[in-house]
Amino acid sequence: MSTDEEERGAVEPPTARDDVIAIIGGGLIGAAGGFVGTALMTVALMIGQAIGVFDLGAFASIAELIELDELFPQSTLSAIGYFIFLAGGMTAWPLLFASVERYLPGATLSRRGMSFGTVLWTGFVLAFSEALPPLATQRTIALYAGITLLAHWLYGFGLGLVFEYFATRDLLL
Repeated sequence: MSTDEEERGAVEPPTARDDVIAIIGGGLIGAAGGFVGTALMTVALMIGQAIGVFDLGAFASIAELIELDELFPQSTLSAIGYFIFLAGGMTAWPLLFASVERYLPGATLSRRGMSFGTVLWTGFVLAFSEALPPLATQRTIALYAGITLLAHWLYGFGLGLVFEYFATRDLLL
């Protein structure tokens, strides 16, 4: 004879192990989304460098902020700064996106990601203005703003697309 719970298909609450697996899975999804988004963003920034409106050497300022210029040669600071930037794009920003995405405009996660990218861009466009060439013209400044905005839309799109992809699938961890 079966109980009422068995007949209704009662589901057992998740265990601590289930929670840990879900947290690790969510972290991996966020890191993957951040990596994809940052890769797309980097392509746009490289185009900006090719047309002379962005200098990838500006990533050195990130390494200098935490005084890595005292430990490493100047020639390596841009690469170190970029990897710090990549780490942030794979950790902090995906975590924030996961926390606020339901409040952002957009019908899909990838579109909400583009809204998120726009918010991030407002800080980036000012913080990385040193990437502009000296005595930049209005055209150069406008192209800088446009390329960096496009880069952030690509970041958000890639981040949201990965979240969207995994939202409809069961994790196999």
